[in-house]
Amino acid sequence: MPKLLEGKTAIVLGVWNKWSIAYAIAQAFAREGATLLLTYQNDRAKPVVEELGNELGAKGFYPCDVQQQSDIDGLAESLKREGRTIDVMVHCLAFANHEDLNQPFLKTSRDGFKLALDVSAYSLVAVSSALSPLMSNGGAIMTLTYLGSTRVVKNYNVMGIAKAALEAEVRYLAAELGAQKIRVNAISAGPIKTISARGIKDFSKVLDFVQEHAPLRRNTDIAEVADAAVFLGSDLGRGVTGNVLYVDAGFQIMGLEPPAPPK
Repeated sequence: MPKLLEGKTAIVLGVWNKWSIAYAIAQAFAREGATLLLTYQNDRAKPVVEELGNELGAKGFYPCDVQQQSDIDGLAESLKREGRTIDVMVHCLAFANHEDLNQPFLKTSRDGFKLALDVSAYSLVAVSSALSPLMSNGGAIMTLTYLGSTRVVKNYNVMGIAKAALEAEVRYLAAELGAQKIRVNAISAGPIKTISARGIKDFSKVLDFVQEHAPLRRNTDIAEVADAAVFLGSDLGRGVTGNVLYVDAGFQIMGLEPPAPPK
């Protein structure tokens, strides 16, 4: 069976550790034959990302703190200088202050709101603006979102607002970049046990609730999200843009009470 991403160059932003969705996506991309490039936030993160990337056969590592426009511009300049074109860009970046996730949304600080929106939402716009000129043959941009963008999820708070903005950006970017044959989509993953998810209060209760009420009666497997990213990045997803693809065992379709199973 041919590898779905063979001949394509993919850059993944947000790999931090082996348990992250970003790493699972990078791993799946490597499996499917992509030339893999990774970014790291700072010098502290660099050795960790390089170790993980080397295990996957990554071909390049680039500093990129998305709160620094100079870093984003430098990333684009480095890729251009190396003569690289990009076929797939994966945005796996989100952050909110711990205190803003562990108090009522009404108490969200102004600075905390700005920070969450900057890192979790605006960064997609900034990176897409910088890297889309390198997608000379068209390609795919994708990001990660969550159901808290459209539903109230306890303790998700300002991150839900950031994800709502992110999903709106996907639609606007898809409309603007479509003429360049660049597709833009989001994957809405169900709750997954990642290090980042541990920052959400009572996260284990969310996992238990989803497992009980999702149509498939289980939680999302991280490999399912990675395979969805492969689909969106490959030619199989060539007709899909401006969408939110739910990979959550069907939980997003449920109302207050699941129907009784047939007897």
